[in-house]
Order: sequence, then C-alpha cells, then structure tokens
Amino acid sequence: MAAVSLVVGLAVGVLAGLLGVGGGTLLVPIFKLGYAMDSIMCTATSLFTIIPTSVSGALSHLRNKTCIPRLGLAAGLGGAVTSPLGVWLATQSPDWAIMGAAALIIVYSATTMFRKALAAPKVPWRKKHFAAQSAGEQAGAVGDAVAAAAASVPSDADAPSASAAAEPASPAPARPLAPSLAAEKDAATVGPRELAIGVAIGLVAGLASGYVGVGGGFIMVPMMISIAHISMRVTSGTSLIAVMILAVPGTIAQALLGNINWIAGIAVACGSIPGAALGARLVPRVPERQLRFLFAGFLVVAALMLVVNQLGLWG
Repeated sequence: MAAVSLVVGLAVGVLAGLLGVGGGTLLVPIFKLGYAMDSIMCTATSLFTIIPTSVSGALSHLRNKTCIPRLGLAAGLGGAVTSPLGVWLATQSPDWAIMGAAALIIVYSATTMFRKALAAPKVPWRKKHFAAQSAGEQAGAVGDAVAAAAASVPSDADAPSASAAAEPASPAPARPLAPSLAAEKDAATVGPRELAIGVAIGLVAGLASGYVGVGGGFIMVPMMISIAHISMRVTSGTSLIAVMILAVPGTIAQALLGNINWIAGIAVACGSIPGAALGARLVPRVPERQLRFLFAGFLVVAALMLVVNQLGLWG
C-alpha cells in the first residue's frame, strides 16, 4: 500500500503544481474509494496532505516567478479565517451532504473554466513566446546600432546631417521585453482593490476548504481568472500560495478532533512533494488555453468520482 500511496501522491502533486490546486479535489474521493475511510476522515486527511504539497509547489512557482505573492497572501489570509468554520460545519453534516456539496462546487468551477478555455486564444504560447523574443532581440539590435551611429556623428557636423542621424535614434526605446512569465507577473498590478478581491476570494475558498477537505484551489483558480482577471499561467502559483496558508487552521482543527489518518497522509505526501515541484516547472511549457481545459477536465473527473462513490456504484 505504501508504493500505491507514493504513486498516488506523485500524480496528485504534479496536477497540484501545474493547476494551482492543493490536490484535495482528487484526494478526497481517492481516500474514500481506495482507503475505505469515512467522509470526515477523508476530508481531514486530505486537508493535512495539502499543506506539504502546496508548500512544495508554491516554492517552485516563486523561484520560477509564475505567481503574484501579494495576491496569494491576501487570499490565503482570508481563507484562514473561514476554514475552521468549514471544519465545524463538516462535523455537523451527514456524509451525503459533504460529498454532494463537493461535487456541486466542483461542477460549477469546471463549467466556469470550460467557458474561459473556449474564450482563450488558440495561439500556442511557446510559439508566440519565441517569435516575440526573436523580434525583441532584432529590434533591440537595430536600436543599439542606430544609437551607436548617432553617437559617432561629429558635434560640428552640419545641422541637416546631424538631424538625419539623430532622428531614427529617438524612437528606438529600450529593448522590448519578451512575454516571459516574469513580465506577465509584473504586469498584473495589485493595488488595494485587487487585494480586497483576493481576501473575498479567500473567504469563500476557506469555507469550502474546511467543509469538503480540499485546498480551495478549485474555487480560487476560476475566481481569480474571472474576478481578478489574471492569466491561468500566473493563477496556478498564486492559488498555491493561498492554499498553503488557508489549509493550516483547518488541519489544526481536524487534528485536535482526531480525524486525520496520519499514516496515509504522510505516505501520500512523500510522493506529492516532489510531484508538486515538477508540476510547477511544467507550467511554462503548457499553453494558456490547454491549461484551462486541463483544469476543467480535472474537475470533471473529480466530481464524477465523488458521485460514483456516493451512489454506491463502486466500493
């Protein structure tokens, strides 16, 4: 069973790092179907496993500059406030209510992401990136050459000649930046309004996180794209920063209630930690449109697993 847990953790970790979810969306049905846990233990163990998974993925995103740290912190702090409330509500709810709520929320998020994916441009990002980078280098080289030519003109040259030499140099700005992930992150201006939106997103995600035992990324990612208007490529890392924070209070509450299966959680985390780091490194290689479709498909699979289990069709 240990080997299976490692493989499960690795797969969940890759998806977590790539898509910006803590992995609980898959871990809850996996623990329910494969480990024969009751619903409250599934949510508790999933919430615990999310912490090391999201920490690993978030650190990798920070190194790769594929996140907006301030927005992630705002959402995480908001979620940390409501996560314990979600845990308390879960202890007062029957199994079918917890699983049903998880399935409904996941389906809603998947529908939102499918719409966003269909609206995304079809141009492959890698092709666009290298084309723009090449164009930027060529423009920069031309600008440098023109500036050098202008500087070499003698100061006592006649006025028309100096004007002709200097005229092309004036519109040559600094070398244009390629649409790198770092530039995309910097372009996302985060002011008080955006931080307030982040906190509001976190409040909703934290409640869902504590109630259904997931990191909240399955709600935060669609909301950050729809409301905060940031790209999927930057949303993944930003969401993981928030997940890393908001899962802590809920995990502490579940631990105090004795609901966590520590052996299963640690075994899965041993695979999810390297998996999340790997998934985060894959983000620059996947086009924006494909990332959104992948996220939506991931949510549909998770929802189907929950419904199948609740109907008693498996296990």
